[in-house]
Amino acid sequence: MLRRFSIAALAAMTLAAAMPAVAQDSKWPTHAITIVGGFPTGAGTDLYTRKLGQGLTETLGVPIVAENRTGAGGNVASDMVARAAPDGYTFLFGTAGTHAINAELYKKSLTFDVWNDFTHIALLGDVPNVLLINPKKHPDIKTCKDLIELARKNPGKMNYSSTGNGASGHLAGALFTQMAKVNIVHVPYRGQGPAMTALLSGEVDFFFNQSAASIAAVNSGQVRALGVTVSKPIEALPGVPSVAEGCGLPGYESSTWYGLFGPAKLPADIQKRMSDAVIKEISKPEFKRWLIDTQGITPPADPSPAAFERVHKADIARWAEVVKMSGAKVD
Repeated sequence: MLRRFSIAALAAMTLAAAMPAVAQDSKWPTHAITIVGGFPTGAGTDLYTRKLGQGLTETLGVPIVAENRTGAGGNVASDMVARAAPDGYTFLFGTAGTHAINAELYKKSLTFDVWNDFTHIALLGDVPNVLLINPKKHPDIKTCKDLIELARKNPGKMNYSSTGNGASGHLAGALFTQMAKVNIVHVPYRGQGPAMTALLSGEVDFFFNQSAASIAAVNSGQVRALGVTVSKPIEALPGVPSVAEGCGLPGYESSTWYGLFGPAKLPADIQKRMSDAVIKEISKPEFKRWLIDTQGITPPADPSPAAFERVHKADIARWAEVVKMSGAKVD
C-alpha cells in the first residue's frame, strides 16, 4: 500500500512540476502582443496591422503593438520574428514579398528559412498592384493599349518605377514588358513614397503600385489607373479593367498576399487561439468592407492556417520562376 502511494505521489509531483508551462499557455495572453512589420509607417502592411490590432485588443484583452522594422525588403523584420521566443507575444505581418519573392531574390544571404522558421497563423488577403501613369506627363494615354503602343514606338526610351529591385511592382512590370513585348527600363526606388514621387514629378512614365497606396491618388486625379494586376476589376477602382483585359494580355496576373506568422515551434494552442481571434476579426462584414473599399484587398475565401500553408508553398515556387525571368538580383 505504501509503495503504491509513493509511486502515485511521485507521479503527482512530476505532473505538478510540468504544470507551470501548461498553465502559462492556458493563461495566454497576459500582456501586450507585438506584430512586427517590415515596411514603413503608412505602408499597406502598417495600415492593416493597426486596423487588425484594434479588434484583436478587444478580443484578446491585451494591447496589440504595431512595430515596424524596415530594411532589406522586409528581411530585417522577418529575421527578428524568426529569432523570437515562440511564446505568443511576437508575430510577423508577412507578405508574398517577404516569404516567397525574397526566398529567391536573397537566396544567398537570408538568415532565416521562409518556411521552416515560421508558424502560419492566418491568410489576410490578396493584394493587387495598380498600373498608374501621370496624366499631366502623358495626357494622351487613356488606356493601357495606348501605353503599349507608345512604348513600341519608343523602344528603350520609356521607364517605370518600383519600390525596390525584386519588389512585387518590379516583377509585375517585368512580366508586363515580357508579355507586351516592349523594351522598357526599370528604375528601382527606396520604397513607395520615392517611387510615387518619381511618377508625379515626371521622372518615370508609369508605376505598378500596391492598391492601398494607389486608391486615394487615383480618386484625387493625381494619377490615372490603367489596370489592376488581378484577374478581374476591384470594387475600390470602378471602371479600371484588369491588366489582362485592358492591355490585351490574356493570362496576365501578378497579385501578392498578406499573412500573419508566428515564430517556429509556437505552441499549438496559442497558434489556434491567435488564428481564431484573427479570423473572427477579418471575417466581420465591416472589416471586409474596409479591406475592399479602402485598401483594394480581396478578403481570403479561406484564411485558415492550413489554407495559408498551401498558398505559401505554391507561391514560393511560383515567384522563384518570376524572379528568374525578371533577372532581378540583390545578392
